[in-house]
Amino acid sequence: MTRTIAILAGTVMALFLAGIYVFTLGRSGDDKFAQCRASSVAGGAATIGGPFTLVDEDGQTVTDKDVLDQPALIYFGYTYCPDVCPMDTARNAQAITLLEERGSMVKPVFITIDPARDTPEQLKDFTDYLHPRMVGLTGTEDQVNEAKSAYRAFGAKAAGGDPDYYLMDHSTFTYLTTPEDGFLEFFRRETTAEDMADRVQCFLDAR
Repeated sequence: MTRTIAILAGTVMALFLAGIYVFTLGRSGDDKFAQCRASSVAGGAATIGGPFTLVDEDGQTVTDKDVLDQPALIYFGYTYCPDVCPMDTARNAQAITLLEERGSMVKPVFITIDPARDTPEQLKDFTDYLHPRMVGLTGTEDQVNEAKSAYRAFGAKAAGGDPDYYLMDHSTFTYLTTPEDGFLEFFRRETTAEDMADRVQCFLDAR
């Protein structure tokens, strides 16, 4: 009797594991971008991104539908950042240029985490210097917080310092999105422009 129960239990476990394997394999097979992904997101890619309403560098109120109307690389930073933001956005601009040379148009987007100082005019000077097609976005504190929350981005005043010349602590990810599929991938600071361009191209080719 004990032996029979053990055999039945083993059979059930084997079927359960086989079911998990088939289910997982099926999900992986359904992901047309599987060969391009180099990162994973807790909760899945669908948990990143979402609607926002902001103000562009020309002072016009825009939504995510207006801005993300083509493949885009999105970065959250601030123009008064002394080093990290200029380096990251310059890298992003270089990747955009490499992609453009290959015939792939990707929009560079810069969303401020410091709306108190980053006016549309301030953003325009910053983005125009980095890339002629880079779009700068600001807004009210609530609007910026909504965009940060949608992309799980972090940004807050650093403790101490001059109240007018403060630094900001912030995350440094760059997000790839497309109008059809939404958020697809994020890139870390150590990613080179060449690697970013290659990985973005992989996603574009797989659409």
